[in-house]
Amino acid sequence: MKGFAMLRIGEVGWIEKPKPVCGPMDAICRPLAAAVCTSDVHTVWEGAVGERKNLILGHECCAEVTEVGALVRDFRPGDRVLVPAITPDWNSLEAQAGYAMHSGGMLAGWKFSNIKDGVFAEYFHVNDADGNLAHLPDGMDVLEACMLSDMVPTGFHGAELADVRFGDTVLVVGIGPVGLMAVAGAALRGAARILAVGTRPVCVEAARNYGASDFISYKNGPIDEQVLELTHGRGVDCAIVAGGDTDTFIPVVRALKPGGRIGNVNYLGSGDYVRIPRTDWGVGMGHKQINGGLMPGGRLQMERLAALLTYGRLDIRPLITHVFDGWDSLPQALQLMKDKPGDLIKPVVRLV
Repeated sequence: MKGFAMLRIGEVGWIEKPKPVCGPMDAICRPLAAAVCTSDVHTVWEGAVGERKNLILGHECCAEVTEVGALVRDFRPGDRVLVPAITPDWNSLEAQAGYAMHSGGMLAGWKFSNIKDGVFAEYFHVNDADGNLAHLPDGMDVLEACMLSDMVPTGFHGAELADVRFGDTVLVVGIGPVGLMAVAGAALRGAARILAVGTRPVCVEAARNYGASDFISYKNGPIDEQVLELTHGRGVDCAIVAGGDTDTFIPVVRALKPGGRIGNVNYLGSGDYVRIPRTDWGVGMGHKQINGGLMPGGRLQMERLAALLTYGRLDIRPLITHVFDGWDSLPQALQLMKDKPGDLIKPVVRLV
């Protein structure tokens, strides 16, 4: 089969590989549409997860099942399915402890394009099909379905990690596709005021439609100083970090009230240490919580998020700014995500 792969750090290309083998609880799928993610850029050009050779890329798609194992109960060949980017082993001890995304080791629920071939191939393998796949709802567009793989659940997980509550004032750092879904998730959880950090007009417009009330530009000075000015010195109840680097926590901690919560879903692709300001963190005793997490993944999460689209609670069409057709356009879509032109939020490729 053909796949679009990371050949080595800094180099991508098409390769041929054997079709994956289906285990008794697993499924083999072929993608109907696929989306490119910034983490693909981190993986290829920054080497963020280390050297990978001839690893097929991609972790965002919807698909058609072509084969299932003998023990799979709920899916059959021909079924159209939602595919989460995170596919845990649901019988693991980590899953039983409530952290399925770390089944088999830290971040090991993230299998596609990390510890096994991803979805940018004619066929791909899904472990624990009954636990990880979800049926594609009737009438759902395959391009929109791709946003449910990673962007929606990751952004929403930021709101969960920050424990956004009714009436909260929330800071969202970064309003790319994940940050936009963090804004939407915070609004759905009842945030009263959402301060969004970002400047690209296409993202600002989308963030406003998702519920952002105020906008902050890093070009206008330190983020924390702008937050404190907007909140009359009070700071925010919680913050969601969906962009930036290892220094981003400095202004975020400073902008946070004592007792506040930070939810980080940003992929920190470089740097050895995360910097936290000692005194602004209450010399370690300010009750300013920092929670970083990989989104949960799995079937139930997919079904619940799909229901938000089905019943009109969430419109993810604004995320999709660039649509391509056919396998040959995958390299162009990846390059676009690397270059990030001003009018880009998310590129999606229709494959059938």
